[in-house]
Amino acid sequence: MSVRQSLLAILDQGPCYGYQLRAEFDRRTGSTWPLNVGQIYNTLERLERDGLVVKGDVDDQVHVYYEITHAGRDAVRDWLDSPVARGSGTRDELAIKLAVAATLPGVDATEVIRNQRTASLSRLQELTSARCTGTDPDGPEALAWSLVMDSMIFAAEAELRWLEHSQQRLSSRAPHSPDLELSAHRPKRGRPTKAHPESPTLSRIHVPPVHGTEQGQRRQAGAAAQARPAAVFAEGASDAQHAHRRRS
Repeated sequence: MSVRQSLLAILDQGPCYGYQLRAEFDRRTGSTWPLNVGQIYNTLERLERDGLVVKGDVDDQVHVYYEITHAGRDAVRDWLDSPVARGSGTRDELAIKLAVAATLPGVDATEVIRNQRTASLSRLQELTSARCTGTDPDGPEALAWSLVMDSMIFAAEAELRWLEHSQQRLSSRAPHSPDLELSAHRPKRGRPTKAHPESPTLSRIHVPPVHGTEQGQRRQAGAAAQARPAAVFAEGASDAQHAHRRRS
């Protein structure tokens, strides 16, 4: 959805053809999300089908320019004004991999964590040493690049904190705690109508909604940010904990 809405937002600035849209998307995202031109034109076809863009002029090089409609402009405003909705579940491969490994007999889940920590720390070091080249360091393109890179750095740091937390959880488990055997429950065919009573699900976790004014929401976000751990708890990661964030 973000690609679709991002392209629509770019078209809100003026008519563009497919290759031009790809170049503009790269400029505005720091080239961190490469798009192929086929994906661009497929998205434009769907936008046209939904009445959000129309085909406009064709230049002497046979470039077809797409123009945003009034409905498209409304869709852009709605996208920019609305928070990004996060799903209640997770499809994160690492979280699922570790969760399954922790239940399997004969599998050392702590070894899974150690291997991942090494890879995650290397990834964090690559991100913190990256540099934005070829643009004005004080220009809008460099700013867009740094915003995306900061997001990736914070995600890598959070992953390392989660790995350390998971390591502590596994270490605190009883030495001879039983593994998770195959259940004697035999599910019926078809889609399950409800979760098995022995299985905890994310749907049972109460997440209080955010109410109140925009100012109140900002206060809540600020309080949540202050509550986050300040360090990356990875073994041998002291250099990454003090990594230089300022990039030219």
